[in-house]
Amino acid sequence: MNTSVILPTYNPTERLLTVVNGLTDAGFDSIIIVDDGSDNDKKYIFAALESNAACTILHHEVNKGKGCALKTGFRYFLDNFPDKIGVVTTDDDGQHIPADIAACVSIMEEKNTAVYGVRDFKSANVPPKSRFGNKVTSIVFQCCCGVAISDTQTGLRALPRDCLEMLCGVKGERFEYETNVILAMKEAGCGFVEQPISTIYEEENKSTHFKPIKDSVKIYTVIFKYLASSFYSSVLDIVMFTVLNMCLASEMGASERILAATCLARLVSSILHYAFNRKKVFCGRDSFGNTIAKYYVVVIVQMVLSYFIVMGFTALFGVYQSLWQTVIKIAADTVLFFASLAIKRGWVFKRSK
Repeated sequence: MNTSVILPTYNPTERLLTVVNGLTDAGFDSIIIVDDGSDNDKKYIFAALESNAACTILHHEVNKGKGCALKTGFRYFLDNFPDKIGVVTTDDDGQHIPADIAACVSIMEEKNTAVYGVRDFKSANVPPKSRFGNKVTSIVFQCCCGVAISDTQTGLRALPRDCLEMLCGVKGERFEYETNVILAMKEAGCGFVEQPISTIYEEENKSTHFKPIKDSVKIYTVIFKYLASSFYSSVLDIVMFTVLNMCLASEMGASERILAATCLARLVSSILHYAFNRKKVFCGRDSFGNTIAKYYVVVIVQMVLSYFIVMGFTALFGVYQSLWQTVIKIAADTVLFFASLAIKRGWVFKRSK
């Protein structure tokens, strides 16, 4: 294999020895094992692995998290294996069989693209919490991030060498790092393909170090950071629209009043929304000049559509009271939000190549 294996582990069982033997039997001659601060009573496992010529064992003095362990492995690979074309990450508990790992590597080496090994969550042996969690996360990724991925937390990923320098700088210390990697890969224009793999959960995955509440919060933080900023700017937009629409009721007709309220409210809320999202969500990765014009193209189109939808339903149902127009605007802007979210992420704030 022209690819190194990155295998992060923390307090492993003797199953790790079986995993490593399976990898060497499959032809992998470079296995980088990152001991993420395991307890002293696990030293005998790492001592046994040292006799395997294919293994390089790196140690963290304290437990830092899977994300840190992966980045340690990536950096070591870049510094010490200049002739290999990529890495494949896998877990220490035997969830991924050597044949599946080799299949992902073969596709990566052939197509020079990232390959994610995806499990079948409809399988009867998948724990309900894992099935539900992955389904929800996949939907959120699709709707909020524009990434269609079947298995958001797969530990089996074959990654080309030219992606790794960038991935060493991706934020995240624990399991949220793997979520950040998916988003970073998309934003950098790095494509991926999915490869179906065996779905193995022994003892309902009791050996995992994943902390359902703490790690789930971290995983969703990046995704909901955008939604939070959009929520606050939307609230501001709706409040200003409602106030202006009511205040201008005696001065203008319905058409002029709704237009003025829509434009003024959107102007103020869009300024705050742009400033937050360019820096906090999309990391200011493109210049002000490259994004501001595109951003306001989207804002203006969204604003015009919102106006015509509100006016259309106002005329259709004869609801000329300002509060009913606010209700219509909330419904219209909710639909428009998801369309504009995908456009802003994929066009306005897309990383320049």
